[in-house]
Amino acid sequence: MSETYVECLVNREPSLIGRLVKTVFIMMTVVFVLLGFLGVVFIVPFIFAIATGVAAYFVHLNTYIEYEYLYLDKELSVDKIKAQTRRKKVATFEVERIEILAPIKSYHLDNYKNRNVKVTDYSIGREEQPDTRYVMYYDGNQQIILSPNEALIKAIRNVSPRKVFLD
Repeated sequence: MSETYVECLVNREPSLIGRLVKTVFIMMTVVFVLLGFLGVVFIVPFIFAIATGVAAYFVHLNTYIEYEYLYLDKELSVDKIKAQTRRKKVATFEVERIEILAPIKSYHLDNYKNRNVKVTDYSIGREEQPDTRYVMYYDGNQQIILSPNEALIKAIRNVSPRKVFLD
């Protein structure tokens, strides 16, 4: 039995709101540290500085996200990597249960547009020119948006050629 292994790493675009909130928390941390050094009461500003510093750290973790797609032997797994420090497996998909995998603006997806399904985005998070994102309908109740590379698409197409479209 031949096993195919393909790995693809995708950097998600940090949101503007996340970057703004992180910057505000960092600025508040600096202000509270300076107030602690200048003020008579040292402990209260330093407690606020620690709290805002911790908040900035957690906002940073949830803002800078990467997705790793691993394809091995008819199974696609998606891992979420937060700020290049923490990894968590978020989903596993069997190729036999995929209904369709096509580019996000493909005419092949027209029959699936009016479905009420759960939409999950594991892509880069923005539209590029040309748009390289793909949409996968899985098991009749999920729409997954991915940003795979050509090797990953080719590996899935070798297993299930009637479900994968490249147009």
